Amino acid sequence: MWANSGMVFTTISGRPVAPRDHSLHWTAFLDEAGVRPAPLHDARHTAATFLLVQGVDQRVVMSMFRWTSSAMPTRYQHVVPELVEEANRRMSRLLWDDGASGTGRDAGGM
Repeated sequence: MWANSGMVFTTISGRPVAPRDHSLHWTAFLDEAGVRPAPLHDARHTAATFLLVQGVDQRVVMSMFRWTSSAMPTRYQHVVPELVEEANRRMSRLLWDDGASGTGRDAGGM
């Protein structure tokens, strides 16, 4: 019978995975997926960074990870090149847009 624990990773019955079993399951999962060995904790960093890249609001991320300190996203979310490139594209559009979209130097704000 399925138990809705609200967890992402569960046993086949929906119950939380016992802490001692996490490493065993994680190592097997990575091996089957053909991914290099990595500590289970690294998955938290990866998931948090993926949410950052997708633009998910920090309050939502904090709720999902059950963080109570606003310092936690800074610890777990990492700026990746794609985020820097997108920020550069946005700044370029803001500064150098031809004015057709109502933004940029012709918009009267600069």
